Amino acid sequence: MLSPDYDIVIMGLTITSSWGNGHATTYRGLMKELSARGHKVLFLERDMPWYACNRDTPELSHGKIELYSSIDELKQKYLSVIQKADLVIVGSFVPDGVVVGEWVNSVACGITAFYDIDTPVTMSKLKRREYDYIAPDLISKYDLYLSFAGGPILNIIENVYNSPIARPLYCSVDPEVNYHQKVDIKYDLGYMGTFSPDRQDSLEILMLQTARKWPEGKFIVAGPQYPKEIKWPANVKKVEHLAPADHRRFYCSQRYTLNLTRADMIASGYAPSVRLFEAAACAVPVISDYWEGLETFFKPNEEIIISGSMEQTYKTLLQIPHSQRMEIGQQAQKRVLQEHTSAHRAEELEYYVLEAHKVKRKKFMSKALFITSHLEEYYDRGD
Repeated sequence: MLSPDYDIVIMGLTITSSWGNGHATTYRGLMKELSARGHKVLFLERDMPWYACNRDTPELSHGKIELYSSIDELKQKYLSVIQKADLVIVGSFVPDGVVVGEWVNSVACGITAFYDIDTPVTMSKLKRREYDYIAPDLISKYDLYLSFAGGPILNIIENVYNSPIARPLYCSVDPEVNYHQKVDIKYDLGYMGTFSPDRQDSLEILMLQTARKWPEGKFIVAGPQYPKEIKWPANVKKVEHLAPADHRRFYCSQRYTLNLTRADMIASGYAPSVRLFEAAACAVPVISDYWEGLETFFKPNEEIIISGSMEQTYKTLLQIPHSQRMEIGQQAQKRVLQEHTSAHRAEELEYYVLEAHKVKRKKFMSKALFITSHLEEYYDRGD
């Protein structure tokens, strides 16, 4: 039975600010499509100073966003909402996520789910016993584990950490925001991403070395938190954070865009990034590092170009004909629109929740049968 208020409640890291994270755009697209499918969705976000100073979407035209300042406020103000919701989702990197998760699973009457937008990072944290937002014993309490990564890591979540159901809910793209726009091509290769030490070597090899070898080429890097000591080649333009509304123009002004993957994601495989899907939706051909499972999302040489060296990147930029470059971008766009939009994810989520209901019901019936059989045994003995 649907709540008279909200049938879905999401508690995520942030939806109001895309500064330095890929969570916001994912949640925005998901909320938009869940609302389009008739759901009443509430997003609860902890009011944190670094996002408060960089909010690019404080409100949505679909669903509702509310900020809370503390765990106490969350529990006092939203207890009834959590209890009545058909589905409560807690996301990765939510401040005090373990406390939030324990509370949600103790009071929610509907399905509870953990949405891990950082699954490979989470698994590494669990191995190091860093329980910032999820803990091993909490995983088994959630009815459903939604993961940004697929492949073998889902078996680990189920078999090692005892999740009742672990399913992939990959990042996605909103085709009404990201699409091909005819603008002047200003750059031969661009990259968008927050600074990360484990991506910097790849950026150095695949872009910056290429820029030095080809001084006539034009390059651009967009993203916050890069150290001041980085020596950018003269033909590489560096810009700070770009709001999601500016991503489309950024991608479409490039001949190629670069996709780089964090070390934990490469190690786990099957972990596409938000930026990868955004660029593809704009029909911009992507040059990417390789990780296991990449070919299940895009066909190498037909929908994406793989590079592991400066020489491969340089050769791609200078030798692939214009017609082939355009074809690769268009094929990638076609693939994304067929499989990786926010609408696809909303539909998948509904299916997973139905699956979780069946598993929960089966567990309940098994427990009831166990209790009944023991009661019958008790009375048969005449105790």
